[in-house]
Amino acid sequence: MERPSSEVIQENRDYTLFSWSVQSAANPIHMTRAQGVWFWDGDGNKWLDFSSQLININVGHQHPKVLEAIKRQVDELCFAGPSFATEPRGKLGKKLAEVTGLAKSFFTLGGAEANENAMKIARLYTGRDKIITRYRSYHGATMGSMTASGDPRRWPVEPGIPGIMRVFDPYCYRCPFGKTPDSCRRECVSHIEEVIQMEGPHTIAAILVEGITGSNGLLVPPDDYYPKLRALCDKYGILLITDEVMSGFGRTGKWLSTQHYGIKPDIVTCAKGLTSGYMPLGAVIVSQPIAEYFENNMLWGGLTYSGHPVSCAAAVANLSVYEEEHLFENTEAQGRYLAERLEAMKRKYACVGDVRYKGLFSVIELVRDKATKEPLAPFNGTSPEMQKLVAYVKSKHVYAFSRFNMLWVCPPLVINQEELKYGLDIIEEGLALVDKMLAAAPVLSSPATSP
Repeated sequence: MERPSSEVIQENRDYTLFSWSVQSAANPIHMTRAQGVWFWDGDGNKWLDFSSQLININVGHQHPKVLEAIKRQVDELCFAGPSFATEPRGKLGKKLAEVTGLAKSFFTLGGAEANENAMKIARLYTGRDKIITRYRSYHGATMGSMTASGDPRRWPVEPGIPGIMRVFDPYCYRCPFGKTPDSCRRECVSHIEEVIQMEGPHTIAAILVEGITGSNGLLVPPDDYYPKLRALCDKYGILLITDEVMSGFGRTGKWLSTQHYGIKPDIVTCAKGLTSGYMPLGAVIVSQPIAEYFENNMLWGGLTYSGHPVSCAAAVANLSVYEEEHLFENTEAQGRYLAERLEAMKRKYACVGDVRYKGLFSVIELVRDKATKEPLAPFNGTSPEMQKLVAYVKSKHVYAFSRFNMLWVCPPLVINQEELKYGLDIIEEGLALVDKMLAAAPVLSSPATSP
């Protein structure tokens, strides 16, 4: 006999801690089963997973090929220590080298550990200490990765680790330099060179950036941003580390989001879509020169579960699903439809200030006024209008990630157009409600001024 959903939720609340939550305010959904782009709650409601859980269930829920690989590996060998060689570990390393154009992988249990170790490897390889990151970024919740993040979630753990320098982002809608993509001279890159000069090029080990910024606004850079950043790194002998934890493995229609821009990083970090969340796994993938350095120099790093055979087996199967089922092609096709719908929303709804997208990686940025671009909710905050939108979408059993004044649309890569349309139609209904709230709000007149 199944237990009541309320009992399961209460047990979770009583005995476990929920991430990024004031515990008394946590209101979890009791998830009981899932399939493809859908999941069911304990009351039997069917939900459209429009955020791929944490933008990681890329091949959809309960894919039989990945499940079979996990079961087979569990029967054969559940665990081997990190100093042992196993077949899935070697296969996965070889495949990652093939699809990224890099050389060797160091395996972790997730994205935060991948970024933590990438920074460590960069410092060991270069003999330099400083890492440049961007303000609108998130690299994980371990101490080093959180310090590297510009995200406001770093504030409670500061000062964090030393040596992190931050620069501005390629945020074209709200350009910190007051430019537009057509009028600027890529100050979002040129000011980084000034920071490098002020900090001392000989002190900077790496520039760490998300391929496409994820949970801080999904910032899609201008086409020449990465070529210019790559050239800047080469000029000063600085490593380029791209965090592809969220934007990698088909999310944008390619293995890595930076492959859209024709550049190769020195180090790539990944997780999420590496196994589509079926098993915990992350990786730091390094270039040939870095790999060769550690042939004769100690790699000062290790994890008990590095190269876990079940996780590696899940990843090997997951990567094969992308190719065998042509999921990158589906991402491109559905991404075109998504882009059309998002652009139409931008034209139709007063509250939609900007839309940004690459493949099935997209966000809707909401404003009170299109002319002033005043956000619908403040940075690191919320508002009645955003709460109304989120509550409406949730009431229709569409699960979509929201934060500040933004709503993400990032469904599993197996989604079809009918399913995508279903979710987008509900989001449009929510946007119409927000427009009504804004139209009904009293207009605040400016105070009179003396002549």
